[in-house]
Amino acid sequence: MTHDTEPVRAAEEPPRLVYRLCSLDDWQAAATVGVFLGSDQDRADGFIHLSGADQVPETAGRHYAGVRPLMLLTVDARRVDGEVRWEESRGGALFPHLYGTIPLEAVLAAYRLAEDRAGRLMVPPLMTMPGDLGP
Repeated sequence: MTHDTEPVRAAEEPPRLVYRLCSLDDWQAAATVGVFLGSDQDRADGFIHLSGADQVPETAGRHYAGVRPLMLLTVDARRVDGEVRWEESRGGALFPHLYGTIPLEAVLAAYRLAEDRAGRLMVPPLMTMPGDLGP
């Protein structure tokens, strides 16, 4: 009888922090009702499009080039209402999709992105895991 001596490795935990780009109007509407329900495109697709930290700049350039002012929401994936699934999308990359809504309690920060003198968005350094936020 042989025994497998290879150590069992835990599956890599997905990033706890995910990001949502949106117009200032969409963010103000969410703040008024207490929940971000997504855009018309999100509702048509059946989920809210999110981005990982490393995906935000490209997403901003591809999908929000003409949207100003543009907001960047930092979202705690453990506090959303629904399920975040990392699914294949652009170029085979995995993107977080939320099948649910984002209550304001899940939004840890909301930044209005500034532009440099050439009109390029200045995205701050982003994290994937927060400090100690509790459950």
